[in-house]
Amino acid sequence: MNFAAPASVIRLASLSVIATLGMLAPVNAQQAKPIDPNSPNNLRPTAQNNSVLSLEGGERLMKEAEQAVAAQNYTLAAKKLQEARQVYNQLSNFYQDLNSSFSGIDNRVSDSQRQRALLTAQKRDEATYQLALVHRAQNQPELAVPLLVQIIKSQNPTRDLGKKAYQQLFELGFVDSPFPRQGSGSSSSQK
Repeated sequence: MNFAAPASVIRLASLSVIATLGMLAPVNAQQAKPIDPNSPNNLRPTAQNNSVLSLEGGERLMKEAEQAVAAQNYTLAAKKLQEARQVYNQLSNFYQDLNSSFSGIDNRVSDSQRQRALLTAQKRDEATYQLALVHRAQNQPELAVPLLVQIIKSQNPTRDLGKKAYQQLFELGFVDSPFPRQGSGSSSSQK
């Protein structure tokens, strides 16, 4: 089998994603300079703290959003949270692809990538929840509702973040049935 062709496609796709992410936010002095797509040999590992496409890059964006919320700069907070969601979503998708690629070939590598995909998907959903809260603070429920529904779909309504998202939908009046129901041990409908 020839693995060189798929590896070069992945490398080019990664470069285009990194270049796109680099254009989303202004580069600070402490961050890495954008990678020149015309110089494919000038790659840096994403494990470095200054990479945009990394867990650390997503966490940095989340901290910047938290600072913006504290300063009540909701527009900046929404921008940073959207960028964090995109970073975490890309990471999760890449790790899922790697998991699939190594499935049945090397289970240790496959399991490792699956765990990373789950971790980054969780972080994406947390960023999505924070973004929905920012939209609520801006009195924009029409932007918050789709995000909250995405979280429930991703997390499941029985998990903590799914319950929180559903509670937000209930508070917004988008849904009319509380979940979980208080004082009910069964799942049958009450009248």
